[in-house]
Amino acid sequence: MQKGNIGVTTENIFPVIKKFLYSDHDIFLREMVSNAVDATQKMKTLSTIGEFKGELGDLSVRVILDEKAGTLTIRDHGIGMTAEEIEKYINQIAFSGVNDFLEKYQDKAEAIIGHFGLGFYSSFMVSKKVEIITKSYKEGSKAVKWSCDGSPEYTLEDVDKEERGSDVVLYIDDDCKEFLQKSKIEELLNKYCKFMAVPVVFGKKTEWKDGKSVDTEEDNVINSVEPLWVKAPSSLKDEDYKSFYRTLFPMNDEPLFWIHLNVDYPFNLTGILYFPRVKNNIELQRNKIQLYCNQVFVTDQVEGIVPEFLTLLHGVIDSPDIPLNVSRSYLQSDANVKKIASYITKKVADRLQSIFKENRKEFEEKWDDLKLFINYGMLSDSDFYDRAKDFALIKDTEGKYFTFEEYKTLVKDNQTDKDGFLVNLYTNNKEEQYSYIEAAKQKGYSVIDASGQLDVPLLSMLEQKQDKTRYVRVDSDIVDRIIQKEDAPKNNLSADETDKLSEAFSSQIPSLDKANFTVDVQSLGASFQPVLVTQNEYMRRMKEMSQYQQGMGFYAQLPDSYNLVLNSDHPLVKRVLDELTANTTEELKPIDSELKGQEARLAALHQSQDKKKPEELTQEEKDDMQNTQKVVSELKDKKKAVVAEYAKGNEVVHQLIDLALLQNGMLQGAALDKFLKRSFSLIK
Repeated sequence: MQKGNIGVTTENIFPVIKKFLYSDHDIFLREMVSNAVDATQKMKTLSTIGEFKGELGDLSVRVILDEKAGTLTIRDHGIGMTAEEIEKYINQIAFSGVNDFLEKYQDKAEAIIGHFGLGFYSSFMVSKKVEIITKSYKEGSKAVKWSCDGSPEYTLEDVDKEERGSDVVLYIDDDCKEFLQKSKIEELLNKYCKFMAVPVVFGKKTEWKDGKSVDTEEDNVINSVEPLWVKAPSSLKDEDYKSFYRTLFPMNDEPLFWIHLNVDYPFNLTGILYFPRVKNNIELQRNKIQLYCNQVFVTDQVEGIVPEFLTLLHGVIDSPDIPLNVSRSYLQSDANVKKIASYITKKVADRLQSIFKENRKEFEEKWDDLKLFINYGMLSDSDFYDRAKDFALIKDTEGKYFTFEEYKTLVKDNQTDKDGFLVNLYTNNKEEQYSYIEAAKQKGYSVIDASGQLDVPLLSMLEQKQDKTRYVRVDSDIVDRIIQKEDAPKNNLSADETDKLSEAFSSQIPSLDKANFTVDVQSLGASFQPVLVTQNEYMRRMKEMSQYQQGMGFYAQLPDSYNLVLNSDHPLVKRVLDELTANTTEELKPIDSELKGQEARLAALHQSQDKKKPEELTQEEKDDMQNTQKVVSELKDKKKAVVAEYAKGNEVVHQLIDLALLQNGMLQGAALDKFLKRSFSLIK
């Protein structure tokens, strides 16, 4: 028996292996099985090129669990190892020290993948002792057993073993007993080894017999050695792709369509990417692309290799050219990765473009499921926008679809304002904004249905990219003022009448949480409705964008800003003004008289004091100005109080306000109850 020393202390080698090479204990089984698969594939290659002329025999990799003995064995019939190769691939890894080893490979980590020794050392994360019982395929080779308990010492001795290949026996540590559970091993094999290129066997298949599950004689092969992505697309049917999708994602709806990736220059890449039915939840759809390296599962965290918006896709990517760290758990960004990301973006855009051109009807039918993905891509990736802008669609409230250019042609003649701006109207809720949409339609205008999660941010981006174009929500103002064809008609009321009318309504608007109202009096024509609520376009858009863009949280905290627009030409509004004037004139007359005098005095003081520098003003002059301003303010408040007191008892004022709020879904609770009772009384 040969004894030896690996060359470093226990305090160095295994902690360093765990800390720097592996962050996840689970992957030890992937490394063990992957090593066995590599050895088996090499055996097949040697036979193919004539360097081995014997019988290949069973070329499966077997994972054997012995709960009583506390062991997990990975067995292969691959090329095996001689004592010299044990020395080379196992012992020499740490011969000059682990730190030297790590330094040697830090800039070319991909060169380590598949090295038996490195993958083998991951076994010590879960094992108190590991044995390798191996026999080389080379003629005249002797079987040997290498054993190490995690200390720097190891033993190497001759043993009896008839068949070539290796048994790696892991004596599972006391604090890792979960790896002696059959269900845990099945879970790991299904996660990491489901598509390895050599059959991986774990136990026997079972059947239900006499009221219990019993083993059969048939091996339980857990993997598919030739997954769909390695096959020629010409040999596959639609059902093959759908069946494979169900294998990968058994709980998901059927995909919309898919892309089969297959490129060998300037890098190697295969895979299948599926377009899922994405509705309104981006986050839940992420991490559904599985990355493989030569059919060995690496990760489903593909940020860095796949552009962010493409992480909404589902499927698999397999490439030996993607640089990985030694644990195969994280991606390292380099020029090759960027080329791959660019290639995938182009292939996705080309596929969408081809469907659009070849079968536009099918494309339109799938648009509502696709648009979140495509909009996200255009918002987050300028290259994708440049490709997608020719097939991305706009849907109007009639359910008709248009490309960006088609929609511009549709509306430009009718929806260009007096300043030459093309004004596109949109709604994000057809039901809530129904009356505004109808008002726009009566003018012959088209309204975009922007009810999707990223529709409004996309329209905001289009506004920046398209010349002299605005996108305005249909309820942001009176439609004639949104698309203003001529100068707005002047309000025919005096300033005093406008102020009193504004105060009468603003004083009676119910208090709503996180909502501010201003009253705007406009001349809109006798046939237009008497009152309606509009929302400030700029502030609302900033609040909407704050949901998607960092650094805009300030806007999210601001209250919503609304305008209560009064139509001074409508008979009901005129009636309110007439009754207001008739019922408050006598009470307001002395207030107005005194206010007029005080405002004249204030104007004279301003005129006099503006001629002096601040330091030239006496304290008496400053006090006079301050006292006069205070009196003016008090008189205005007194006037407002008179108007508000009258408006408080005016049922028409309250009814008009409540109708406007009700139209926008803003009338609730006690205010809604009062409205209903008032409506019943008015019917009487």
